[in-house]
Amino acid sequence: MADSNGLRILITGANGFLGQLLVKRLLGLASLRGQAIGTLRLLDMNLDSFTPQPRLRLHPGSVTDTALMRRVLADGIDLVFHLVSIPGGAAERQYELGYEVNLAASLELLQQLRNKACPPVLVFASSVAVYGGDLPARLDESAAPAPQLSYGAHKRMVEIALGDLARRGEVDGRALRLPGIVARPGDGQGLRSAFMSELMRHVAAGQAYQCPVSPQATAWWMSARCCVDNLLRAAELPLAVDAPRVWQLPVLHLSIAQVMEALAERFGDACRALVSYHPDPQLEAQFGRQPPLKTPQARALGLRHDGSAAALVRNALDLAPATRRIAQGNPCHEA
Repeated sequence: MADSNGLRILITGANGFLGQLLVKRLLGLASLRGQAIGTLRLLDMNLDSFTPQPRLRLHPGSVTDTALMRRVLADGIDLVFHLVSIPGGAAERQYELGYEVNLAASLELLQQLRNKACPPVLVFASSVAVYGGDLPARLDESAAPAPQLSYGAHKRMVEIALGDLARRGEVDGRALRLPGIVARPGDGQGLRSAFMSELMRHVAAGQAYQCPVSPQATAWWMSARCCVDNLLRAAELPLAVDAPRVWQLPVLHLSIAQVMEALAERFGDACRALVSYHPDPQLEAQFGRQPPLKTPQARALGLRHDGSAAALVRNALDLAPATRRIAQGNPCHEA
């Protein structure tokens, strides 16, 4: 329950790609979960991008610093968005760092949040990496996790711990398995799937791009805008103690060719010449062979994807809606 000054919210990884967008959205909301929003407590190594304002409480530092976490939570917390992580490729190369941030710090956060009298809500950014790379021709929400990288294994371990504390009535946790979120800025920061964002950003900027997967490569896509919508929806859901706590988000299942069609619709056919293809067989096998994914349970809860390839491009690149002339034989690709 929020105190007299409103809902107290913590965002870990607040300076990250999703974190910054989530903070902006929350600052534009008056209420969440039927309560006025009070303070937003932001935790990340660097918070210089945030302009001081009355509703923000900045806590620069590492999520692995248990003493810092104890101070952040000392006055109580009502809702946590736990977004911080070391991405998959970086976590594989630097196992100790990935272990400390992705697993140990997450478990410590859950331990510090335990409150039988008034369990806080925690929304955890899990990942489709829990499924591993050897996927069947079709996938649905009943698929058994089989992570093949430490990143996916650690995400799955946190899902299990979150579910256990929800069963005990000590943390009202809910985990969302995120697909490839676009369009991330920068160099991908250790993400093996960074090509999904790089393709979109280079084409939008009119820059040449060497794509490391083939036009036939298929992946699961979602814009950051849509992802934030889902994070907020997950926080709002009223759940019984014994309700499922882990959900696979609905995704757009699109090939690189389909995304290029949507980009060409927006930026013109000439943008196709900007992209050349130099497939990396290992990368494509791991991130370019994702099958159709059905998520009726998540949809029933109000979780969603962007709707179409055209909407994905618009949302991912933060473009205004436009009246587009659809060329003959070039339909908008719906999910």
